[in-house]
Amino acid sequence: MSRQVVMDLPDGAFSALRTEPAEFAHEMRLAAAVKWFELGRLSQAKAAEIAGLSRYEFIHELTRFGVSPIQETVEELAEGLAREK
Repeated sequence: MSRQVVMDLPDGAFSALRTEPAEFAHEMRLAAAVKWFELGRLSQAKAAEIAGLSRYEFIHELTRFGVSPIQETVEELAEGLAREK
């Protein structure tokens, strides 16, 4: 199930990125998912889903945005590894 979100944007928004409305919407959806992942608000899997991409594709896009696919701190990684032992 999915829901549709309708937004009113100024005409200048499309020319700013030199893109058509459909591509602009895709890029906005991806940018939001990347930012929310970067902020720790979404898991990698959920962010990929929101972006409409596979996790592999999403990880590739993270590099384009300069965001690390690993968002855990060293302490969080150590705790996770300790729990697995």
